[in-house]
Amino acid sequence: MDGSRNPLAKLIDRIAAHPRLCAPVLGAAAACGFQPLALWPVTLVALALLIELVARARHTKDAAAIGWLFGVGHFTIGNNWIATAFTYQANMPPWLGWIAVFLLSLYLAVYPMLGVLGAWLLARWRGPQTLVPSFAAFWIVSEWLRAWVFTGFAWNPLGIVLLGGFDRQGLAFLAPWLGTYGLSGLAILLAGLVRNWPIIARMVAGDRRRHVWLAGAGIAGTVIAVMSLAGTHIAPPQGGIAFTLVQPDVRQEVLDDPRHYESNFIKTARLSLPKRDGQQRIVFWPESGLPDYLRDGYPQADYVQMTYAGDPAKARARLAQVIGPRALLLTGAVDLVMANGEVVAARNSITAIDDRGSILAGYAKAHLVPYGEYLAMRWLLEPLGATRLVPGALDFLPGPGPRSYDFGRWGKAGMQICYEIVFSGQVVDRRDRPDYIFNPSNDGWFGSWGPPQHLAQARLRAIEEGLPVLRATTTGISAVIDADGIVRQHIPRHVAGRLDGRIPYAHQPTPFARLGNALPLTWAALLLAISLIAMRRRGS
Repeated sequence: MDGSRNPLAKLIDRIAAHPRLCAPVLGAAAACGFQPLALWPVTLVALALLIELVARARHTKDAAAIGWLFGVGHFTIGNNWIATAFTYQANMPPWLGWIAVFLLSLYLAVYPMLGVLGAWLLARWRGPQTLVPSFAAFWIVSEWLRAWVFTGFAWNPLGIVLLGGFDRQGLAFLAPWLGTYGLSGLAILLAGLVRNWPIIARMVAGDRRRHVWLAGAGIAGTVIAVMSLAGTHIAPPQGGIAFTLVQPDVRQEVLDDPRHYESNFIKTARLSLPKRDGQQRIVFWPESGLPDYLRDGYPQADYVQMTYAGDPAKARARLAQVIGPRALLLTGAVDLVMANGEVVAARNSITAIDDRGSILAGYAKAHLVPYGEYLAMRWLLEPLGATRLVPGALDFLPGPGPRSYDFGRWGKAGMQICYEIVFSGQVVDRRDRPDYIFNPSNDGWFGSWGPPQHLAQARLRAIEEGLPVLRATTTGISAVIDADGIVRQHIPRHVAGRLDGRIPYAHQPTPFARLGNALPLTWAALLLAISLIAMRRRGS
């Protein structure tokens, strides 16, 4: 930043004098740009100060420590909703949730550390001018790695702070050409501009020193205006397929209690009845929306403990009666996995049932949550008293990955259950593009921070892929998101309700839809190449 001895420069010097103490604070501040706070200017300022700390680091270990400590603060605050999940199970104390969040952050912080370290090393080799563009490039790569190493944890990519409110895209309108991880690189570049704004303002103001602050204010105002107004959409698009999307507001406290199975079903069913006889529509129910086992061939004892008379045929017939003629139901469900006549595992599924009670298709969740849907290293951890957060002793098994299901007059549906929607580039079968993505979820145990963060990431998937996304959740936030990422309808948290309308039309395949994460990785390579070429010319 500008080295003049003004109050701002003095403050920056004080922060830079204690890099290891300030780095986690800056990381926590940067997380304030995520939902529900959405304080994106705080994120950009925190990142600008991080860049300054890195620029002043003298040794490799100092740069690595700054990046890692920044990540610890960043992920501890951004992922605080995980601690809430521990309050909804009885096998582990709730206070263990914050320990779990902190321990997870110790691992996730490795990825910002890699981004910082790569940029610092390149800047030492090729000159300080490479720091910001190389940092953007390495951050893109580090987020891509975070999304798949050790099954991946892609929650809250940095670029999501550039997403606007429900009725606008913000700078995320660039996602079809950059991808989510490319947006994260853009956030780093913007932070670099913030870091250098005194220099930029002086260039704009020329020799008129008294106009420097005015020029700086104009630059800041321009950035704010772009973020506030970019990608604004007013008129809702026309839609095609009629739908009913249900949010029953079944709280986590009663969701898995057998005493409430029937009342939960009745509550959901009443919200799903057709408004007129013979209405052709598709009905969307959330993950965990149905306690019944719907498939035949399981042990009778497993049927009896569920809702409807221990008979899957009767359960399917009842669902057909609820939705009515000419309707199709897509609902979250659980399927069992059999081996030698015994139940050995389960699958978190979406089941499609028509108006005759026939199962047309089933999708099994592919990207499972470690320690949520299966207990990794069960042989070691279970004897120590560890358990997974989802009730039940059976581990869930993964499905084969993104699939599209052609339901004829109800369109071609892509399906992603809950957490799967956060994985950029992994939500659509690129060989068989759907008309829309159905994303049922149970966000009831994610506190007040998790649901809006989850919704924001679903919006980014819509923008990237050019596809509408329909989210049906147990407790909110349920939403209809068009192919531009605009929330056209929604039901707030802890409100029982339904949405009726027509599914927005898809766009033509976007560049990201065609190329996937090869696109942001290409941008990362270009940023590195431009830095190296520019510095070579500068030194020649």
